[in-house]
Amino acid sequence: MDQPTRRYLREFIYSMIAYIITLALSLIGLGFFADYQLNAAQVIVSLAPVVPIVFMILSFLKYLNSIDELQQKIQLLAIGFAAGVTSLLTFSYGFLENVGFPPISLLWVFPVMILLWGLGLAFISRRYQ
Repeated sequence: MDQPTRRYLREFIYSMIAYIITLALSLIGLGFFADYQLNAAQVIVSLAPVVPIVFMILSFLKYLNSIDELQQKIQLLAIGFAAGVTSLLTFSYGFLENVGFPPISLLWVFPVMILLWGLGLAFISRRYQ
């Protein structure tokens, strides 16, 4: 494993640990506000898990900037695939909600995109071996 990948994985793992801890604390904290009307504290506690995600994104952008052009192309194609298919799936499901399908939370969009990015990365990487 090359140096940029090791650095990215280390930063990603630290950010993921911070995300898991922040998410757990956020969910516990929101329990304290269950009987109250919406207020600023609820919003802040609810959005707290976003902070480690910002660090994940910054780490990934630093990683993208440090890899060679072929790897950048592979990542771009995989991200493009993930964005396109995620858009198609969410757009299509939005129309299905008009005919009675149950609504799906927006929280599912990001995990679907990451899953599709991984699948796209595996498929596209095989083309360049």
